[in-house]
Amino acid sequence: MSFQAYLDKIEEKTGKTPRELVDEAKSHGYDAPQVKAGTILDWLKTDYELGRGHGMALVHVIKNGPQISDKHVGRPGPHGDPSNMLWLDGKATNPALR
Repeated sequence: MSFQAYLDKIEEKTGKTPRELVDEAKSHGYDAPQVKAGTILDWLKTDYELGRGHGMALVHVIKNGPQISDKHVGRPGPHGDPSNMLWLDGKATNPALR
């Protein structure tokens, strides 16, 4: 599953766009450098029933923003992303899917 596919699936599961979840995480202070991934994962599991894989994709975005490593871009198969910038505003508005 590509990084973007994880975020799209999170939106399907929670009813919230990745950006909405990032904003919510920031309002809880989860974007602070000292906050561990486990704390964020616990919150996502408790409030949204997200598992570790989907949660870790969101942890990356909460902690590092929407840019991912170029090593993920253009890889063949289901793990490749078309861009090093993730779309956080909902898959219905993603220009790459139109």
